[in-house]
Amino acid sequence: MKKLISLLLNIIVLALVIFAVTTFQQRNLLSSDRTAAPYFNLANLEQPTSRVTIAQLQGKRTVLYFFAPWCSICRYSMPNLERAFKAREVNAIAIALDYETPQAVQAFSQELELTMPVLLGSSHTRQDYKVSAYPTYYVLDEELNIISRSMGYSTLLGLKFRAMN
Repeated sequence: MKKLISLLLNIIVLALVIFAVTTFQQRNLLSSDRTAAPYFNLANLEQPTSRVTIAQLQGKRTVLYFFAPWCSICRYSMPNLERAFKAREVNAIAIALDYETPQAVQAFSQELELTMPVLLGSSHTRQDYKVSAYPTYYVLDEELNIISRSMGYSTLLGLKFRAMN
């Protein structure tokens, strides 16, 4: 019985530490209390002459996933988002930031076999969305308001849960 209580206390302490660290990391992100998402008009990686605006996402709950092609955590997290996108469980847009060339983003996208739209963001996009680490993502409701946010690795279940709330 003592071992069980000790184990439970350790789990509770670990959960509190994770919660505190996550809250600290996310302190500078945009608010998730239905704040309007900042405007963007970005080039589509697959069709550079084609631009995507945030207005085109209206009417669909969408995960905006900010990544950098050199980010190792993104490399492990993005396949989870891709699986949810392919299964039509979430609408997702990946936005590349801090990349050297569009070809670097293309290579990253091809390596992960991404089918979700990949947009080429800029330093303005990074600033507007207050992205300070990768990956960072926001969930937008149908009216383009931020309803959830997170930073770092996310499981498939975690992504689906946040997108459905």
